[in-house]
Amino acid sequence: MNLSSDPRIVLTLDAGGTNFVFSAVRSNAHIVEPVTRSSSGDDLDRCLAVIERGFRAVMEKLDESPVAISFAFPGPADYPRGIIGDLKNLPAFKGGVPLGPILRNRFDLPVFINNDGDLYAYGEALSGFLPYVNELLRAAGNPKHYRNLLGVTLGTGFGGGIVRNETLFTGDNAMAGEVWLLRNRLNPATNAEEGISIRAVKRVYAEKTGLKSEVPEPEVICNIAADKRPGDRDAAREAFRQLGIVLGDALAEVLTLIDGLAVIGGGIAGAMEFIYPSMMAELRSTFTDAEGAEYPRIVQRILNLDDEDERALFLNEKGTEVVVPGTGETLVFYPKPHLGIGTSRLGTSKAIALGAYAFALMQLDGRAGNE
Repeated sequence: MNLSSDPRIVLTLDAGGTNFVFSAVRSNAHIVEPVTRSSSGDDLDRCLAVIERGFRAVMEKLDESPVAISFAFPGPADYPRGIIGDLKNLPAFKGGVPLGPILRNRFDLPVFINNDGDLYAYGEALSGFLPYVNELLRAAGNPKHYRNLLGVTLGTGFGGGIVRNETLFTGDNAMAGEVWLLRNRLNPATNAEEGISIRAVKRVYAEKTGLKSEVPEPEVICNIAADKRPGDRDAAREAFRQLGIVLGDALAEVLTLIDGLAVIGGGIAGAMEFIYPSMMAELRSTFTDAEGAEYPRIVQRILNLDDEDERALFLNEKGTEVVVPGTGETLVFYPKPHLGIGTSRLGTSKAIALGAYAFALMQLDGRAGNE
């Protein structure tokens, strides 16, 4: 499927707790100026009216009719059926609200709703990080081709999605890729999100500085770490160091299972220069067996594709030739296969929108958009 030349239009929505941003995508690009509306998330009837009016405002800007509505919405939810559960930041949604069927009846269009982490990973897999890496390999004359991707977002929470053989893996209950519920490496009684989120960065900075109020946001803390703003540089760097440890541990757990590339997005990814060192150290850490011998935590060699030298190592991975006895035939063997990790090629919001677009078209065409 060539998404960049597909003429069909899909309506999309970026659903935040405060604002809803409506748009439309055709040929893998936004084609209208986004329409922003206050979510009115504390009143269901008003919120549904906002959603309907937002989509209709976008439709008025189009030169032809859309073929579907596709967007990310917070969970918990039964995404395949379009039923939304109890939401913290949108309290109007309680007890199971059939948002998908409601919109389908009002617009007479197919409606597809997914988790934002899933759609982020899907967008990066089809239009962002995965094709970017495979094109680099092709240009370098490397025959390897990657098909599996873990996408994670660092922001208000810790989100994730898994793409397997270029198909979104959602699981039997549409709950695959829930990386936020992995164990927190630094505080095992809590989940990973308590160490990988805006509140985690602010908490550690507050603890190290003794601040009780007016704790700066991660963007400011990042600037403090970079000596671009006044503040406690060591505390700022420690906040991101701790996040990197928890993130590296979480990534190691998932990459061990899926054996694919990984891409990182979300607002906190802007501080990756301070996150990468501890994250990569954790990914490259070792286990110890019962006799005391150490061995790598991950079989594959993990390389940072945002680093020029490590990217070169990844692209120039060399195999060794092995001979099939009695035939003279030779095969290439990679004794230490590589995996790469890097940051978003698209930006989180765009990746989610393109993931939503691709998912809708796959479903309309009867393809396996998810499994």
